[in-house]
Amino acid sequence: MKRLILLSLLFATAPAAPAGAAPAALDDGWKVADPAATGWHVETLEAMARAIADGQAPETTSVLLVRDGALVYERYFGGSDRDTLQDTRSATKSVTALLVGAAIAQGRIPDTQARLYDLFGDRHWQNPDPAKEATTIEDLLTMSAQWECDDDNVFSAGNEERMYVSADWVQFALDLPARGYAPWTQRPHESPHGRAFAYCTANAFMLGAAVEKASGQRLEDFAAQALERPLGIVHSHWGRASEGTGMGGGGTRYRSRDLAKLGQLILDHGRWQGRQVLPATWVAAMTTIQAQAREDADYGYQLWRLRFPVRGVERGVWAMSGNGGNYVFVLPEERLVAVITRRAYNQRQAHAQSQAVFADYVLKALP
Repeated sequence: MKRLILLSLLFATAPAAPAGAAPAALDDGWKVADPAATGWHVETLEAMARAIADGQAPETTSVLLVRDGALVYERYFGGSDRDTLQDTRSATKSVTALLVGAAIAQGRIPDTQARLYDLFGDRHWQNPDPAKEATTIEDLLTMSAQWECDDDNVFSAGNEERMYVSADWVQFALDLPARGYAPWTQRPHESPHGRAFAYCTANAFMLGAAVEKASGQRLEDFAAQALERPLGIVHSHWGRASEGTGMGGGGTRYRSRDLAKLGQLILDHGRWQGRQVLPATWVAAMTTIQAQAREDADYGYQLWRLRFPVRGVERGVWAMSGNGGNYVFVLPEERLVAVITRRAYNQRQAHAQSQAVFADYVLKALP
């Protein structure tokens, strides 16, 4: 027994493959490439691994880099490996937006102007209001639905923590009161892009509920049919709400290589290995600025658009983002997808730390 424990410890602490080596070639659809041979600054990649090991981004579990459609870097930390299902929390929201695109392409949902309350016309709801009941799929996609819901405000009626303890999450969202505007806040027509942004998990959750309602399938089954199987994703885990509705707002778990596939799908305009999985027009809409989230960040369809200096020029980087510092970054100009997974949940600096890893190491290691 002692010998087995010792062997386990040895394997657990065995050094990872050097940064200049190509990731393992597996039968999962990924081409692989040697980062040193393709011009990456491997010393910077090694410095990144040391910085993570030294605690600059605590509880990091993986970093993967893809350039020109080839996996060039793959490193796991903290007991994680390539078979680990990473809980990337709100990165799920971007996956749900991809599923909405699939549902529209299949004719299950008419278009982004379909009204949410029309889809749930078999239910009754509290706080009727014309502005609220005019909520469209696009309003949900852009975090601009006109109901009182703000995850960043603990006093908000729609704060996600209130939804999580309710018996019926769909009913919780439909019952929310209409949004009001204090004199010091911008109304939609005064806001950039004509939308008043408020980060609200109920928006993404109801997108998933709408896909379930329109397709007649559980969200996880629709995801498998419309997205995961075409990408060769065979392992995932979807959560469900109290009443059983698929949790489109967060908590879906994927392997890191599969998260990279989702990023590559966005980078390649809905294509994977020559197959058009989603319409290019849908991915174009997802990666168009639709709302201003903060002074330093914009928003597409359930995707963040952050800004980073790349070779001395500020570039817009699309990002799937989740609690704990989880990211899938997509930088079109460099044909780059970067995956950073972490378990630093509810830690204040988690997002800043992950963004620093991306800016200070990944971008500076580019060929």
